[in-house]
Amino acid sequence: QVQLVESGGGLVQAGGSLRLSCVASGRTFDTKSMAWFRQAPGKEREFVAAISWSGGVTNYRDSVKGRFTISRDNAKNTVYLQMNSLKPDDTAVYYCAAALRWGSPYEYWGQGTQVTVSS
Repeated sequence: QVQLVESGGGLVQAGGSLRLSCVASGRTFDTKSMAWFRQAPGKEREFVAAISWSGGVTNYRDSVKGRFTISRDNAKNTVYLQMNSLKPDDTAVYYCAAALRWGSPYEYWGQGTQVTVSS
């Protein structure tokens, strides 16, 4: 089993920045692919960004390209999401997820951290 714990959420004004962190524990070798998803009130959960084990491959949803950066530190079993130029539409609960390998379904999920962007 893998446990994921997110932190770093909060309230920020539009145009501001936040950095989310997700620490993995347990069978961390099962976290070859890591990702961030988000869910806004009344909406379905949506993909935000993903990163491969080496960090050499990343993927982003179009609406966050150029503003968000995903990264990981395997020595610390941690994945990050740097969010810049935040918009009110970015308001959501952000979830960390892990998969056994790139392209596999995400099997492990954190509890989420709230990000609220005020206009």
